[in-house]
Amino acid sequence: MAKDNVSNRASVRISVPFTNQEIELPVIQASEGPSVIDIGELYAKTGLFTYDPGFMSTASCRSTITYIDGDNGILRHRGYDITDLATSANFTDVAYLLLYGELPNKSEAEKFATEIKQHSMVHEQLHFLYRGFPRHSHPMAVMVGAVASLSAFYHDYLDVRDRTQREISAIRLIAKIPTLAAMAYKYSIGQPFVYPDNNLSYSEDFLHMMFAVPAEKYKVNPVMADALNKLFILHADHEQNASTSTVRLSGSSGANPFAVIGAGIASLWGPAHGGANEAVIKMLEEIGHASRIQIYVNKAKDKGDPFRLMGFGHRVYKNYDPRATVLKASCYELVKELGIKDDHLLDIALKLEEIALNDPYFIERKLYPNVDFYSGIIYRMLGIPTQMFTVMFAVARATGWMAQWKEMMDDPEQKIGRPRQLYVGQTKRELRDTPFGK
Repeated sequence: MAKDNVSNRASVRISVPFTNQEIELPVIQASEGPSVIDIGELYAKTGLFTYDPGFMSTASCRSTITYIDGDNGILRHRGYDITDLATSANFTDVAYLLLYGELPNKSEAEKFATEIKQHSMVHEQLHFLYRGFPRHSHPMAVMVGAVASLSAFYHDYLDVRDRTQREISAIRLIAKIPTLAAMAYKYSIGQPFVYPDNNLSYSEDFLHMMFAVPAEKYKVNPVMADALNKLFILHADHEQNASTSTVRLSGSSGANPFAVIGAGIASLWGPAHGGANEAVIKMLEEIGHASRIQIYVNKAKDKGDPFRLMGFGHRVYKNYDPRATVLKASCYELVKELGIKDDHLLDIALKLEEIALNDPYFIERKLYPNVDFYSGIIYRMLGIPTQMFTVMFAVARATGWMAQWKEMMDDPEQKIGRPRQLYVGQTKRELRDTPFGK
């Protein structure tokens, strides 16, 4: 690696295959983590593109929001460790941090929380949208449509080039998505929708909208609300994952932000992404009893068996997922608060984790529990049904998506996304050699 004497920027010299050419490319320094080779001029200089399936070695943007060191199990938002945020902050404070770069002082926190509450109601016409779905629809299907439909309510006068309107859009989305999620649940079970209550915190109000009924007063359990607050913080943002990249790519065209978030929800729905916590519960139910754990551990080791232990391993983390550590502690708090003495799925989960953490097969492959392993168990203890797990993920991640979208729109280097491809199809053929050419 050399340094440019004029700009004092680092650079690398690369020999170009199939030619005698050498080119110099700048290296952009990161504040933490790997620096990157700027290949913006690679095609112009060489006629070559890079090939990186899954973008595992490609930085698609500059960002100041979230830093991850997967080898050492580090996750930070704007420099703050995720464990500290999850154990000390409110979700709306973390939302403010993600959107604006700093934690709010007392007056800023109160003002922001009030703004969120004032935008939590949704248009009454959305009742008719929900009624258009079959009752048995997966709630994520409903959420894709409901959130994207906000673009119809906030379209004619929304200018995404205006920073103030972008901030209002972010607040609206963060405020309304819990309401839309609770509506999806209520619709699926045939209960009336419950309106937001501005006297409650973000997590308290979500539990209220999910479980209150008109016939009696619902009292929010503070330990349950705290567990949900932690879950929302832990899921709020996670750098350039599939759904966040979807939001950035679709938003790069200047599309309405609510439609953009609808695209992000669709990406999150996949079982390899947000749907993994739902798959964990299904796996535990399939195992059925702690005495059968070793059978399934052996199946997971068998290359010829399609079975996989869900909730273990992560594409980024090669250490214990720091979010899982917080959730494990929260899990025990809920067990004590709710007086749970005999939960066979929790027993299976705890024993499965113990076996996997001491098994050389999992240790060598760095397959540690991830955030999905415990989140599904906690959601279940909160009374949230399995089909709503990924919706809960979307409610939390909407904040990170809006922060990432907002950052992208503020970035002067932002361009409409246009990945390239390695074409391996047919070369030119003549139509006259087919029946259509005769």
